Amino acid sequence: MMTEDRTTTRRGFLDWVIGLGSFVTGLAVTIPGLMYLWPAARGGGTKNVEVQGAGSMSPGDSVMVQVGGKAAIVVRGRSGFKAFSASCTHLGCLVKWDSSKQEFLCPCHAGVFNEDGQVVSGPAPLPLPRFDVKEVGTKVLVSAV
Repeated sequence: MMTEDRTTTRRGFLDWVIGLGSFVTGLAVTIPGLMYLWPAARGGGTKNVEVQGAGSMSPGDSVMVQVGGKAAIVVRGRSGFKAFSASCTHLGCLVKWDSSKQEFLCPCHAGVFNEDGQVVSGPAPLPLPRFDVKEVGTKVLVSAV
């Protein structure tokens, strides 16, 4: 009867380490790719959000809030509050409110939106989506459309 020698050689150990490294690298590439192709269910979070500190905002001020799992920018204008999606319609970068110019600016590709969310310049194909804003007494409530 012949016995099999089960000693590990240096080459066998290196093959095992390289195989394990390749497996981990494959997972590190595959999992984010699958998460991108199969995103989590949209929504979640609160659908109706109170804007904290809205009473102390002066015309031209802005604040960012999460509404239904999406980022929104609430701007106080001369005639009241407006809320827009904070995601640029070009590639989804977060836009910022420039109170001195009264415009939304996208830092990624120099996109510019006016105070009503309409495209002024840049590659964005659509205006910024709006959110519903309700002023109830001293509270300002923002909800997803």
